[in-house]
Amino acid sequence: MIQLWASDFLQYTEDNCTPANQLKIAIRKSSDATPGFPVDAQGNPITNVTFTCGELGTQLVKLWSIDKAGNADFCETYVIVQDNNGNCPVNGAAKVAGALATEVANGVQEGNVEITGSGNGIPSFTFTTMTNATGNYNFNAIPLATNSTVTPAKDDNPLNGVSTYDLVLISKHILGIEPLNTPYKMIAADANKSNSITTFDIVELRKLILGIYTELPNNTSWRFVDKAYNFPNTNNPFQAQFAETKSIVNLNNNLASEDFVSVKVGDVNGNAIANAAMSTEDRSAGTLLFDVDNKSVKAGETFTVNFKAAEAVAGYQFTMNFAGLEVVDVTPGANMTTGNFGVFADAITTSFDGANQGEFAVTFRAVNGGQLSDLMSVSSRITKAEAYKNGERMDVAFRFNNGATSTIAGVGFELYQNQPNPFVNKTFIGFHLPEAATATLSIFDEAGRMVYNQKGAFAKGYNTIAIDRALLNTVGMMYYKLETATNSATKKMIQSK
Repeated sequence: MIQLWASDFLQYTEDNCTPANQLKIAIRKSSDATPGFPVDAQGNPITNVTFTCGELGTQLVKLWSIDKAGNADFCETYVIVQDNNGNCPVNGAAKVAGALATEVANGVQEGNVEITGSGNGIPSFTFTTMTNATGNYNFNAIPLATNSTVTPAKDDNPLNGVSTYDLVLISKHILGIEPLNTPYKMIAADANKSNSITTFDIVELRKLILGIYTELPNNTSWRFVDKAYNFPNTNNPFQAQFAETKSIVNLNNNLASEDFVSVKVGDVNGNAIANAAMSTEDRSAGTLLFDVDNKSVKAGETFTVNFKAAEAVAGYQFTMNFAGLEVVDVTPGANMTTGNFGVFADAITTSFDGANQGEFAVTFRAVNGGQLSDLMSVSSRITKAEAYKNGERMDVAFRFNNGATSTIAGVGFELYQNQPNPFVNKTFIGFHLPEAATATLSIFDEAGRMVYNQKGAFAKGYNTIAIDRALLNTVGMMYYKLETATNSATKKMIQSK
């Protein structure tokens, strides 16, 4: 049962004699044939109506106004009564439900699903909902005898599941060495949404990996294919336009399996995190070392640093942080271009796949003097540091050579930007620990009050903590801080509503 008031519908009423604040208003269901201005047994205006489970769907109401002289008139409008919590037996309306899940059946959480429709004598409607932790969605009261369209969408965290290893696999597909074996993987590879898979898709994805793009300019982060759709040619899903919506004609009963296959654009090896129950696999099969000749530089000096990988790999990517240095030039190695690099004020990102031992050079100008090993470091701050060999992931580190001795420096303590940001219901905070350690994550509101605190033992390498909005009890700008016995870092995040 739900109670609605006349003031919920009426924006204003006016009269040529009676002041607006002295006009009385009332409401009555259009199905009630009682004539005249609605009043109760005591003569007071009836200002609310009640709808029950037997009145789901579109209901007409009459809004009345009466002046001091007793002149009354009404207008008619409607309300669509819904049972979003599923408390009512279906009568005059039907349920439409389904799931968003990847091709390996991982439910996609916080996908936005919209249903729009209309019917004879029924006003057009639009309802939206969000998928739960298992990827399911449910509309409880869609009017019967209507035609409607279900459209899913999700466009956040475009780097989720996307790495240079995906570029390795896309390159093999283009060259015919190892074709992608499902139509959904091919759709994921079409980064520029051109209905084809070419080197331009690799270029677009590499810009995303390098931090040059914050999102793909011609595509969304996720695409959704009607699960019931049969590809005419599974070796070319672009041969015909595949269905990204579901059409429902003359709805006459409950529909429980309006499902979609969810495709994370750019992720062809299927390691995107689709929901909070999934975790990131950060097991490493070793470390790719880049040899660097360590030396002392003076302020104002211009010099070139050569980087060479200690072994051949299928691909690699990383961020190189630097302090007290300015980039003058980047010299790509064999089979590389400047498109394999992103240059920022205090960092260089690189992503490479192909026939190259991993050699390139960077020319710097020293703003401050010091040892190279103190002025530059490997990082995952913009582009995550990792390499790939025989299908396995490796860490990345610099090996600073000092004559007969050397120093290996990998990714240190780092706190990353939460993803997605801003967020609605759930976000993930990632961080890197150089060694296993006890760490404390604290979240503060804009006034500095602590709203969340978690302490635990975390493994060496990359870790994530899932944060649900229900744990925070606040919205807007927040700050989060990660502390260990030896390090701490703070960043901002936004809860959007």
